[in-house]
Amino acid sequence: MCKVRHFGFVPYAVLSIIFIFCAISAGAADIREKLAVPQEGNTQVLELSDGTSVRGEIIEVGEETVRFQTEMGELTIDIAKIVDVKEISKSQVKGGKIWFPNPNKTRLIFSSNGRLLEQGQGYFSLWYLFFPSVNYGVTDNISVGAGVSIFPGLSIPDEQFIFLTPKVGLNLGGNIDFAVSFLLIRLPDFDDDDDPDDDDDIISFDEPEYIGTLNLLGTMGSSDHNFTVGLGYGYAGDDWADKPYVIVGGETRIARKMSLLGESWLLPGVDAPLVSYGVRFFGEGLAVDLAFLTAINEDAIFPGIPFLGFVYNF
Repeated sequence: MCKVRHFGFVPYAVLSIIFIFCAISAGAADIREKLAVPQEGNTQVLELSDGTSVRGEIIEVGEETVRFQTEMGELTIDIAKIVDVKEISKSQVKGGKIWFPNPNKTRLIFSSNGRLLEQGQGYFSLWYLFFPSVNYGVTDNISVGAGVSIFPGLSIPDEQFIFLTPKVGLNLGGNIDFAVSFLLIRLPDFDDDDDPDDDDDIISFDEPEYIGTLNLLGTMGSSDHNFTVGLGYGYAGDDWADKPYVIVGGETRIARKMSLLGESWLLPGVDAPLVSYGVRFFGEGLAVDLAFLTAINEDAIFPGIPFLGFVYNF
């Protein structure tokens, strides 16, 4: 391990979180900007202030009301009562029910995939109940994220993990996307300079240590059925890995509110690949991942180390 200089990581992480929430506030558009006749082949869902929602198509937008065509007939709805407007493809309506888009479309289990958040989209995530983070789409091609661990009894920020997760990418045409994701983690600093029992032969860091990964990722397929492959490099301080690791993963939707997903890591110099597999349950804006991680060798533990993750869209 090596010493690294302090680059003001904590202020950067705090500023990133502030930026995300400021961007969310600034991106809250007037509902009138969303009121328009839908594109051909699409349908709309209007969410109303009383908690109900209606599905159909806007046929005319007036000064104070909209004319809205539903399967049951035409409605006149006060604009003041409309909270949100969602436009979806008619192909997402199956058996009279809407199959809302996967709310965790930009991630596999542990790593990101090649997809990005759209501008103005964001999500709050929570891993293992102790690793919350926030991610936000600054543009259709750039997203930023930041988080901090919340282990009880440990001080913030010195004794907690703090991490940044910027991501840049683009659509290569159709259902093919490419992205570069970066993970920067500041490890906790548990050194106690006032402890007289400290042993000189114990490795000590004058300042927090930084580790992370740089991943190059490509994803092909729809949000319901897709495949991801990528290369990544790990680093600790100023030292980068000599060889890349390989990421292979994918997801397939098997029901309106459920998909199966898997992810494998092929590490250089390690004969046994790391494999994770699980189930993603989701609704319109919330996803819950239940998965397991294990190594494929003769000593493999089945089903593996459990993983629990939550994602809430905003």
